[in-house]
Amino acid sequence: MKQRVLFLCTGNSARSQMAEALLRHLAEDRFEVASAGTNPAGLNPMTVVTMQEIGVDVCQYRSKHVEEFVGQSFTYVITVCDRAKESCPVLPAVYKALHWPFDDPAAASEESRPRHFSRVRDEIAAQIGRFLAEVG
Repeated sequence: MKQRVLFLCTGNSARSQMAEALLRHLAEDRFEVASAGTNPAGLNPMTVVTMQEIGVDVCQYRSKHVEEFVGQSFTYVITVCDRAKESCPVLPAVYKALHWPFDDPAAASEESRPRHFSRVRDEIAAQIGRFLAEVG
């Protein structure tokens, strides 16, 4: 049985979407992966562009509300922003909750936003690499 991972952030527009795609990409089919937001805002177009830079297609992804997953069992629920950690609803079937805070790349100035998206993507990829080394 695959381990199930849910990534959470506020908008489910950038960080949690990148984490979902990167875990799926790096771990292939070892995990069942999803992402959601406490206040979904739609997939940020810069997320699509940033992931395309490394050959990962997320253009079919959509923002989902965390309530879509309440009552489901997950091996890990991983918050990737502080606001989501503070406002995450109780998911009673959660096995282990982790918190990986990353900067919001969409909060950067328009001029520097592409660089921030790439940096956060790379930080998430590195964290997922450490996670995979720990849990296999």
